[in-house]
Amino acid sequence: MAALTALNLLCSTSYSSICKPRNGVSAILRVPKFPALSHLSLPTLPTHEPTTISFKEVMKTSANSPIDRSGDTSPRTVAAELYMIMEVVAERIEMHKNIGEQRNNWNTLLLNSINAITIAAATMSGLASTGVIGSSSSLLALKLSSTLLYSAATGMMVVMNTIQPSQLAEEQRNATRLFKQLHEQIKTKLSLSCSSSTITQMDVKQAMENVLALDKAYPLPLLGGVMIEKFPKKAEPAIWWPQRKQDQEEKQFTNGTVEKNGWSNKLEREMRDIVEALKSRDTEEYVRLSNMVLKINKILAFSGPLLTGIGAIGSAFIGSPSQGSIAVFCGVLAGALATLVNTMEHGGQVGMVLEMYKASAGSFQLLEETIDSTLKEKEVEKRENGEIFEMMVALKLGRSLSDLRYFAARSSSSRDEQPKEFASKLF
Repeated sequence: MAALTALNLLCSTSYSSICKPRNGVSAILRVPKFPALSHLSLPTLPTHEPTTISFKEVMKTSANSPIDRSGDTSPRTVAAELYMIMEVVAERIEMHKNIGEQRNNWNTLLLNSINAITIAAATMSGLASTGVIGSSSSLLALKLSSTLLYSAATGMMVVMNTIQPSQLAEEQRNATRLFKQLHEQIKTKLSLSCSSSTITQMDVKQAMENVLALDKAYPLPLLGGVMIEKFPKKAEPAIWWPQRKQDQEEKQFTNGTVEKNGWSNKLEREMRDIVEALKSRDTEEYVRLSNMVLKINKILAFSGPLLTGIGAIGSAFIGSPSQGSIAVFCGVLAGALATLVNTMEHGGQVGMVLEMYKASAGSFQLLEETIDSTLKEKEVEKRENGEIFEMMVALKLGRSLSDLRYFAARSSSSRDEQPKEFASKLF
C-alpha cells in the first residue's frame, strides 16, 4: 500500500513538472522506472456460496450429475428429490389449512342453522297448541310446518353428528402443524448438507414414508372407507408416523462412567424411567380421557336426532282430542332439549376435544417409540448424540435438564410412595 502511495505521488509530481509555465520556460523531470508490480499479491476476501438452492436449479444440474455405478444416487440428485418432496409438503400444508377453515365454518353454520330451525319448529308447535289460531287451515299449516322443520332438523343433525365438523377441523389443524414440522425438518437437513454431502437415499425414503403416513392418518375425503371413524368402540392414540419393526436388542454399557457419543449407562437408565412414566401415566391418562369424551359424544350424538324426531311426531298430533296434551308436551319440550343438546355437542366442540386428547396421547406414544428405537440401536456411534437427545426429550416434556433428571430418579426410586406425577408439563 505504501508503494502504491509513493507511485501516485511521483506520477502527480511528473505531471505538474511538464506543464508549461507562464514565462515559457519548461523543465523536464525524469522519473525512474519502477519494476512491475505484477508479482505482488493482495489478499482477497473469502466468498461464500449461498446456502439455499432453488429446486429448478438443482434439477438442471442433477440431470448431468454422475451416478455411482455401485447403486448409490449422487448427492445432488438426492437433494433434488428432497426439494421435490418439500414442495409437495408445502402444497399439503396449504390444502389442509384451507380445508380446516372450511370445516370449521361448516360447524358454525350447521350449528346455527339447526338451532334456528329447531327453535322455529318448537315455537310453531306452541302457537298451534294455544288455540289463538281460529281457523282449522291455519292450525294445519302450523302443524305441518312444525313437523317439516323438525324432520329437516333431524336429518341435518344426523349428518352433522356423523361427520363431526369440529373434529374434522381439528384433524386438519393437526395435519397442518405436522406437515409444517416435516417441511422444516427437510429444510434443515438440506441446509446442513450444503457444506457436506450428508444426505442419502435413505433420507428420501424416510421423507416419503412420513408424507404417506400423514396422508393416511389425516385423510381429506369424507368417504366412509377413508374418513377416520368418529365413533370407534375404543379410543386409541393417533398414529401419524410410519411404523417400523424393531428387531434389535438394547445395547447397554457395562460401566456407568464410560461415555461414548454422549451416552452412558446413567443416561440410558434415565431414558427407560421416562418411557415407563410416559406409558403408565401420561399416555394412559389421555387414553382414559379420550374414552370418556367418546362416550359423552356418543350420547349427545344419539340424543339430538332422537329429540327432534320426538318433536316432529308430537307436533303432528297437536290438536287431536286423545293425545293433545302429550303431543304439545313432546312438540315443545323436545325441541328445547334438542337445541340444548346440539349446542352442547357442537357449540362445545366435543369432537374437537376428543381429537385433541387422541393427538396428545399419540405425541407421548411417538416419544416413547423414539426413545425405545434409539436405545435398541446396537452401535452407539449411529445414535443421535446423547446430550442432544436428552435436551430434545426435556424440551418435548416442558422440563429443564436438571428437572428431567430429578424426575427420572424420583420415578425409579420411589414409585409407590410418591404421588403420581405426569412426565409432561405441557399438556
